[in-house]
Order: sequence, then C-alpha cells, then structure tokens
Amino acid sequence: MYFNKKFLSIALALVMVLGTFAMPVGVLADGHEVTITIIGTTDLHANIYNYSYEDGKDVEDRGMTKVYSVIQSIREDNPNTLLVDNGDTIQGTILSDDLYNTKLELANPVIDVMNFMEYDAMVLGNHEFNFGLELVDKIVEEAEFPILGANVKYSESGEYLTGMPYVIKEIAGVNVGILGITNPNIPRWDGPKVTSLQFDKPVDSVGEHIDKMKEEGADIIFVTSHIGYEEEYDGSGDGAEIFVAEYPEIAGVLTGHAHVTESQKVGNTLVGAAKDAGRQVVRFDFDLVMDGEEWTIADSRVEVIDVLEYPASEELREYAAEYHQNTLDFLVDVIGQVEADFAPPSEIPGIPEAQIRDTAVIDLINNVQLEATGADVAGAALFSPNSNLEAGDVTYADIFGIYKYPNTLIGIEVTGEELKDYMEWSASYYNTYTPGDINISFNPNIRGYNYDMFQGVEYKVDVTKPAGERIVDLMFGGEPVLPEDTLKLAINNYRYGGLKDMGVISGEPYFESDPKSLRSYIADYIAENTPIAPEVDNNWEIVGADLEHPLRPYLIDQIIAGNLEVPVSEDGRSYNAEAINANDMILQGLIPDEVLAEYGIEVTPVEPAPEPEPAPVPEPTGDDIEYIVKPGDWLSKIGATYGVDWRMLAEYNELANPNLIYPGQKIMIPRN
Repeated sequence: MYFNKKFLSIALALVMVLGTFAMPVGVLADGHEVTITIIGTTDLHANIYNYSYEDGKDVEDRGMTKVYSVIQSIREDNPNTLLVDNGDTIQGTILSDDLYNTKLELANPVIDVMNFMEYDAMVLGNHEFNFGLELVDKIVEEAEFPILGANVKYSESGEYLTGMPYVIKEIAGVNVGILGITNPNIPRWDGPKVTSLQFDKPVDSVGEHIDKMKEEGADIIFVTSHIGYEEEYDGSGDGAEIFVAEYPEIAGVLTGHAHVTESQKVGNTLVGAAKDAGRQVVRFDFDLVMDGEEWTIADSRVEVIDVLEYPASEELREYAAEYHQNTLDFLVDVIGQVEADFAPPSEIPGIPEAQIRDTAVIDLINNVQLEATGADVAGAALFSPNSNLEAGDVTYADIFGIYKYPNTLIGIEVTGEELKDYMEWSASYYNTYTPGDINISFNPNIRGYNYDMFQGVEYKVDVTKPAGERIVDLMFGGEPVLPEDTLKLAINNYRYGGLKDMGVISGEPYFESDPKSLRSYIADYIAENTPIAPEVDNNWEIVGADLEHPLRPYLIDQIIAGNLEVPVSEDGRSYNAEAINANDMILQGLIPDEVLAEYGIEVTPVEPAPEPEPAPVPEPTGDDIEYIVKPGDWLSKIGATYGVDWRMLAEYNELANPNLIYPGQKIMIPRN
C-alpha cells in the first residue's frame, strides 16, 4: 500500500503527541538529562540544487541539497533536533525569481522542498517581500510549518502578517519556544510594497513576547532573527546584540542577513550565523537537566558547519528534479545576440573596470531604464564584479549575470539638489586618493551594489576631495545642473526606498513597473533590438588621481603573477578595499633594489620617524553642540561647517559607518 509523505508526517506527529501524553514532564525524575539540538539555516536565497545557473555547472560549496546532508547527519547524531530557517529563503536564483515567484498559480519550489526537509519553523527575511504581500500570503499557506514574524503587523488591525509571532515545539519532554523576528528596515527597501504594514524594533517585540511564551510553558527561548548581531544602520535598533543584552534568559539566537559566520556565547546566550546560499549550517546544542519540575540548561554549544565536505543529497535532488529541469529549459532559450563584449577586461585583477570608468554594461542597464520610464537621468550599480554580456548568443542566464536582483523600476521627479546629493552619496564609494596610489580603491564599508553610476548627465568624480564634495562639472543637456532644476530620475525600487528613507529624495513615483522586473525589461530590449553592439558614451570619469607612478607597471605585473594581492575587507565582502601605494612599499623596503634601479628610483635612507601620539578625542561635555542631521547632510559637510574633522566626529559619536547618517540623527559636536 502506498502512503504519501504528508500522511506519514501526520501519523508520526500523532505518535509523538500520544507519546507526550504517555510520559508527561511531571513524571521525569529529578536530574533527568536530555540534549536538544536546533539546526539553523539562513539566507538560502533559493539555492535548492548545488548548481550555478549562471555558470551552468554543479558547485560543491552551496545549496539545500548539501544542507540536507548536514541535517540528516545531525539528526542521526541526535534525534531530539529541531530545524529552523532565518529567512531570505525564496529569492535569489533564476529558478525562484524569474519562474516561480511570479507565477502564483504554481507551487513554490523552495517551500515544497522545505516541507520535504521537515522544517519546524521559518521567519520572514527582507527578500521575502520583494514580490509583494500576495507571495508572502501564498508561502504561509503552502508551508507545512509555521512562518513567524513577531515584529510585523497590519497597521490598521494590529494582526500579525503571518498569524504567528512564535511557536512552542515539544521535543523529548522539553518545550522549546521559537520566536521569529524579521528585519525592521524592510520599508527602506520595499517601501511601496509594505505600506499596509508596521515593523517594530526587534528589542520591543522580543520583550513583548518572552513572558507570553513562558506563560504558555516554554522551557527555553530561542530567537531566529533576520538581522545581524550588530546594527546595520546606526541607531535603528536592527542588531540582535541589543535584545541579547536586554534579555539574558534567551538560550540561543540565530542571526542572518549579513551573510557572515558567527559563533559565540554572550553571557549564557548562544549566537550563531552562517554564510548565504546554503554554504554553512549552524548547530546549537543545549544540555538540559530536570531540576525539580523545571528544566535548566547545564551547558550549551554552537558551531558553524561548512557544507563543502558533505555530499549533495541524491534524495533531495530527485525530489526537486522537476523544478531544476524547468529552470534549465528556461535558460537555454536564446533571447538575442551580442556583437562584442560589453565589459572590458580588468587592467588589474580584482578591480572591475565598470566601477572606475564608463562601460557599455552599465550604459545598457541605464539606457533601458531611461527608455522604459521616459526619464532624464538613470542610476544603476554593478551587482557583480564579473558582470558582462559576452559576444554571441544571449540567454536569460546572461541577463541574470548583469542584473542579479528582481528589482522593479521606479520613475520619480527630483530637484537638481536632490540629484547632486544622491550622486555624492554614491561617490563616497571611493577611497580618497593618496599620492603614490597606483589604483583607485573602494570604501570597504560600502558594498558594490550601493555604488550607482549615472546616465543622461555628464559629470566628473574628484577622488582627491572628501566624500560629499566629489561630484564636479555636473551638466544636463550642456547646461550646469542647478539646485532648483527639476529632472526625471529612473532607479530601481530598492534604491528608491533607501534614498527616500534617508531623506535624499522626497517625491512620489510617476512610474512604477511592479510586478515587471527591470531584468525583464533588459531581456525585452535585447530581444527587440538584436543583434546589439556595446555602446558607451563616456559621460563620466574619475579625475584628480595621478596613477602614473613609475613602479605602476611592475606592481601590476606582480598582481597578475599572484605575488601581490589587492586588499579585501576583513569580512571578505568588499573587494579592492585599499589602494596599493608604491611610495609606501618603497619606504617599507618591499621593492627589491634591482627593481628600483631598473625604474630609475633612488631611495635615500632615513631614520624612521617616531609614531605620532594620537590626537586626544575629547570627552562629551554639557557644552557640546547638538546637531540634528538634515536631508542632504553628510559627515564631512557637517564637520566643515563647524571646523571639525569628520574622522573626529565619527569617533566622537561612535559611528559604526561614518558614510551613513540619516535625517533626524543626533550628532554631538565638541566646542573645543
């Protein structure tokens, strides 16, 4: 007789329930011990198979098929295991974004696979909202496990969006309370799609629900929160660190969103996080002892497990084969042809040319935006340092390669002042040039997807100037752009939400493409105009940097040979994070004498100067000036007004990211 999986799951659940009644907690002996394991996944981004659709091949370091092998291994090790997901789960691949997330009549493949993997709970991430609330409602209905969201409600009714802020799961006689917190910054990024919702600060929602969970019998409290451990936006309250400090009774916290590895114990609270795309799995273990009639945690541990060494689950690959094959069939359809490569090769490995000069790949995206919206100006970012349209046939995989996200398109009127402020915000991506630099480098605190380049205007970026003062010779139609001018601007919905939230722009859209994605516009443009040739108008350039140091050819050769590395940020998420400075390398004795002689460089030995004493940072006093940030402000602009270096302001105010301040924020300025 054939029993389907859902029937077996129901039968098993019934057995577990009957077992619970057969052995209530009250009959467990004092000193009884049990270990509960919670497996956490986060930021899976719809990577079901361990497969790169862009490259057309299997990969060994990601995918839910690899994750499932880890899960099965842990379940074998400890049957008393719960499985939770931390969000940003249903978005991120061609399979999800371009096939199933836009076809609500079809079962969602990621949720179907999660049902198969027997998840116990999930929390909404910010990318769950990319396709609107209709898709959120759909996945809540299809999931055979609760989808949580304790800090997101309908503004008018006060009802929870998913209907469940938390769930209490009984396992081995222990009631585990799982509380779900989503990212409170979702209105910044998907504002028009969530106007009916309110997003509360995580610490407030945690405080609101912990006592309720205890009253309902939770023996331990576990929080799955789609935010990083530290704040992303200074003062926004979007860091798990805040509620971990406020509520030390929390046994464990799964964080996410930041795509970083985290495993630490803060007081008695375990904190864990994993990289994105199913590259890692977090394992929390809690050793509990029955003390009278209550469970106490005797010990706890957290570890992050890389999936690389685990085989892909053939069982799951077979289960999801239809979804995978449908995606492969979709990708092989030729959209059009490209006559030549749209992005030039990098002169220096690790530094994409499309972020240091105008290229056809960015011009294509921006020109599509201009045509679709009828705008005067368009702004777009390079989402991947390897983005390119290569000569030959173009498929949807190639479109995904140059435009990774399913953003929709927005047209909005802005003033000349707003446009200039937006462009200055973007240009803070560059590090300030120092004589001797052989390359333009990027601010490691700003992700590449937050650097926009512009079409429709002519401008220069002077990297010798501080952030906030770099856009020079800004022209539109051959005339200088004046603060009072009005122009139509085309940007994606993610950028619109962010700029609106920061107070950089203030108007309402005159054009919204939702639900059609910008990626679809690009595909349509290529199909309608094929074959297309790369075109670049060189409407912008970087100025001020003298990159003609005599050693530049030698140092570039060393980079190509692998003897010298272009620096990356500490977390590995920002590339080209610091310029290579030939003068510094000479002074540090890193250039061989024969090379110096070959390039005609003489070095006079000098005694090293003593390390300067750091300038004392004054303690805050009652005489400080309290400045409230206004729309269009940036830190160096505020500092210049008061004659204070922006670096001192950043340190004085303990700003985690001095390039990101927002209207209404309080900045203290020392009078001395």
